[in-house]
Amino acid sequence: MTELVHNMYWREKVRAAFPEWGAIILGFAAMYVPTFYSLMTGAWSTEEQAHGPIILGLALWLLYRRSDLLLSGPSVRHASAALPLLVLGLLLYVLGRSQQILLFEISSFIFVLVALVWFKRGGRVLAQLWFAFFFMLFMVPLPSAVVSALTMPMKMAVSWATEHVLFWFGYPIARSGVILQIGQYQLLVADACAGLQTLLTLESLGLFYMNVVRNTSALRNVMLAILIVPISFTANVIRVVTLTLITYYFGDAAGQGFLHGFAGMVLFVSALVLIISIDSLLMMVVRWRQGRAVPVKGAIQ
Repeated sequence: MTELVHNMYWREKVRAAFPEWGAIILGFAAMYVPTFYSLMTGAWSTEEQAHGPIILGLALWLLYRRSDLLLSGPSVRHASAALPLLVLGLLLYVLGRSQQILLFEISSFIFVLVALVWFKRGGRVLAQLWFAFFFMLFMVPLPSAVVSALTMPMKMAVSWATEHVLFWFGYPIARSGVILQIGQYQLLVADACAGLQTLLTLESLGLFYMNVVRNTSALRNVMLAILIVPISFTANVIRVVTLTLITYYFGDAAGQGFLHGFAGMVLFVSALVLIISIDSLLMMVVRWRQGRAVPVKGAIQ
C-alpha cells in the first residue's frame, strides 16, 4: 500500500513538472541518446571502459534520490552564471561529436546537465546535488598518454605481488616484467587487469559507498578515502591471482573465456568487501576515540 501511494505521488510530481522540464528533456535526449548508443556499442563494450555505464547508472540513481529538488525545487529567475558553462558544454559536444573525441563528448554531458540544473534551480540546489555530478567525472576517459604512463608501473607492481604471493604458496611461477609464467602457461597482465582505469573505478566505488553510508566522522571519511588506493591495489592482485590459478588448473581457454569475466566480478566483490571491512574497523576506532573523550562520572578531573 505504501509503495502504491509512493508511485502515485511520484507520477503526480512528474506530471506537474513536465510543462517545465518536458522540452528540456526531449532536447537533451535528442543530443545524448545517440552519444550513449555509440558508447554502449563502442568504447563501453570494451573491458577498459566497461565501468562507464555503471558510473552513469549510479549517478542517475543519486539524482533520482533527490528528485524532489529537481521536480519541485525553487525556480530561479536569474542564473546567468550558468550560461558560460552551458556554452562550454555545447561547444564540447559539437567538437567531441564531430571529431569523435570521447573525452569532450562525455564531459559535455556533465557540463550541460550541471548548467541546466543551475539555471533552473539555482546554486543552492546544485550544491546539494554536487556529488552526483562529481561522481560522473569517473566515467570520463583520460588521455591515452596519461593512462599509458601511469598504467605500466601499476602493472609491474601487481605482477610482482602476484608472483610473490603464489610463490609463497608453493606454485611454480616466475615473472618477466608483466609476463607471468606458471607451469606451462604464460599470462600477460593487461591494462584492464591492473590499469589506471581499474583503480579509478574502484576509487569511485569507494566514494559512492561513503556517500550512501554518509559517515559523520571526518577522520573516518578521510582515512577511508586514502585507504581506497591500497584497497584497489589489493583487489587487483586478488583478480590476477584468481586468473593465474584458473589458467593453471583449467587451462588457457578457461582463463581467457567466461572465467575471465568471473575474475572481474571477483575484483569488484573483493574491493567492496575490503572497503566495508576497513570502514567497520575505522568505525570501531572512531567509537573508541569518542569513548575515551567522554569523561567518566566520578573521576578526578
